[in-house]
Amino acid sequence: MSASGFDAKDFRRALGQFPTGVTVITTLDESGKPVGVTASSFNSVSIEPALVLWSIDKGANSLSAFQNAKHFAVNVLGREQVSTSNNFASRGEDKFANADYHTGIGGVPLLDDYAAQFECNTWAVYEGGDHLILVGEVKEYRHHSETEPLVFARGSYAVSAQHPEMMQNQAETVTAPENDFVGDYLLYLVRETYQRFSAQLYPKLNHECDVTPEEWRILARMVNQPEVAIDQLTDLVMQPEISLRQTADWMMEKGLIQYKDKDTLKATESGADMARRLQKLALEEETRLLSDLSPQQTATLKSNLKQLIDKL
Repeated sequence: MSASGFDAKDFRRALGQFPTGVTVITTLDESGKPVGVTASSFNSVSIEPALVLWSIDKGANSLSAFQNAKHFAVNVLGREQVSTSNNFASRGEDKFANADYHTGIGGVPLLDDYAAQFECNTWAVYEGGDHLILVGEVKEYRHHSETEPLVFARGSYAVSAQHPEMMQNQAETVTAPENDFVGDYLLYLVRETYQRFSAQLYPKLNHECDVTPEEWRILARMVNQPEVAIDQLTDLVMQPEISLRQTADWMMEKGLIQYKDKDTLKATESGADMARRLQKLALEEETRLLSDLSPQQTATLKSNLKQLIDKL
């Protein structure tokens, strides 16, 4: 229990119900070396003057650099920058060795790729419990409107998309033409299939086995691979390492997994049984969805989708 009386892990899970964007905050340390951290605590404060804020854990190695910096930059990441987020969220020493960047106000590093970017003077630094809150005055900004932002929710990376009800409402109020472009477009069809299928599958897995989608993604990887390195899982389950370890802690409390060593997860006997049970339920749902297709049509559908994935 925390000092507030809350279970800290469960409190984090509750906060995870609020989706945020993903940013990399950059500055220079006292010696002029570039520093960068992944943060989802970014938010706007004021339009006039133009102020934004974010917060940093007091236990972060880069705390003093940001606390004493006169300038910092907020790099809002696009949907294709999961690896960039993981890089700056890692424990690596030279995170900029794997990043393309140039410099901006005060010599602060600016990532070459971004959805939006804000160069700031440090306006104020406030105490915020186990974090410091940094407020910046935006001096320069830029954005790519065509780039979809990377989203973080429930401990996992996600992407923003138009809600299905928007399309439903449009269909109810407007008579679609015979050759409707949107209704016949691949991106819309694939997205709608995913959203509707997952909306049916995830609640059933939770009801039957009391697992979250994040726990299901990890266990699904352990059906045929009961031991897996955390750095392999981060990309496979679309979770940054810190969130993956939090999910692993919850799964350990349920007796589903254990740490073989500090960087490797291993399914327990109970976890392996649960993984097989979840797989059976998932396959049953898939069979139900595809029941109107012949085995040949199903095989062709999957083969075609795999070809498109390889091409993309």
